[in-house]
Amino acid sequence: MPRLKLGLAGRLFAAQTLVVLAGSVTLGLVAAAVGPAIFHDHLRQSASHVDADTARHVEEAYASASAISLTVALIAALTAALAVSAYVARRVAHPVGQLADAAADIADGRYDIRVAAPGLGADFTTVAAAFNAMAGRLAEVEATRRRLLGDLGHELRTPVATIEAYVDAAEDGVLVPDEDTWTVLRAQTGRLRRLAEDIAAVSRAEEHQLDLHPRRVAVADLVGAAVSAAHPRYTDKGVTLSTDLAADMPEVRADVERMGQVFGNLLDNALRHTPAGGSVTVTAGRDRAGVRITVTDTGEGVAAEHLPHLFERFYRVDAARDRSHGGSGIGLAIVRAIVTEHGGRVTARSDGPGEGTAFMVILPTAGARR
Repeated sequence: MPRLKLGLAGRLFAAQTLVVLAGSVTLGLVAAAVGPAIFHDHLRQSASHVDADTARHVEEAYASASAISLTVALIAALTAALAVSAYVARRVAHPVGQLADAAADIADGRYDIRVAAPGLGADFTTVAAAFNAMAGRLAEVEATRRRLLGDLGHELRTPVATIEAYVDAAEDGVLVPDEDTWTVLRAQTGRLRRLAEDIAAVSRAEEHQLDLHPRRVAVADLVGAAVSAAHPRYTDKGVTLSTDLAADMPEVRADVERMGQVFGNLLDNALRHTPAGGSVTVTAGRDRAGVRITVTDTGEGVAAEHLPHLFERFYRVDAARDRSHGGSGIGLAIVRAIVTEHGGRVTARSDGPGEGTAFMVILPTAGARR
């Protein structure tokens, strides 16, 4: 025979019915076993002059009245209990069913679905709030994924189209390969290679698959190496690059190569958005959470609504402007992922367009527990 499949409401009702039946049977058995004996004892003590037939008749009357009243009471109590059980089972199962339906809609890609608080206590309210938060986060992830794919397609389209045009011209005999041609082709293939490397790097970092080799290192050494590497590019553009490092700072435990990538990306980002004649300053000092390194520029600045999204992959404050600057749109996402893997955090601050931007990296000291 196929097994009867019960939903949550059916199971709750069945479980409460079993409890009620068990209580009713126990009540009946205890009353039948204890009640007559107690009545007989009281009758014997209070009416010793009553003859045996009368005493037997009184006991039989008590037993009959007790059985009838107990039976009626049990039936009434059982009916009321089952009615309450059915209501409670449906009341509890309904929000669970709604949650299951909403989860199925989420699985089908409808990320705008939300569930209302069922009003069954703090636990159910917490579950509903957690589900709505998850749905909201999935909606954000889906929006980011779509934007990422669109931006990735655009990033790939430009160098691929350039290379294809040069190849077609060479095949048609219109273009004679010379040094300028090879320079353009090398630049476009380099752009594709950097894009592929950046995507691979941020994916590994966000999946916690970075191969880190941390060691104790002075903050001045980390900052000094990055500043020295970036100095020629700043000189070529006419942007001043300076440092202001506090004395006697504690060491940090970091992968030198990866943190060099972090500060290199921050300095490159600052250079892209700072016009000639501007300046970029790298400062370092103590922080309650460890050591704080800040890269501050006097460049374009960022509006407040964009600040929370700067570290998302392919997020662009101004798509056309950023593409003209040549960035892949992944550099800051890599920065956040690497810093997070080191147990630190990175934030951005700006007073608005035209007011410059500051990126703050906070790392735990070498002796701090992660």
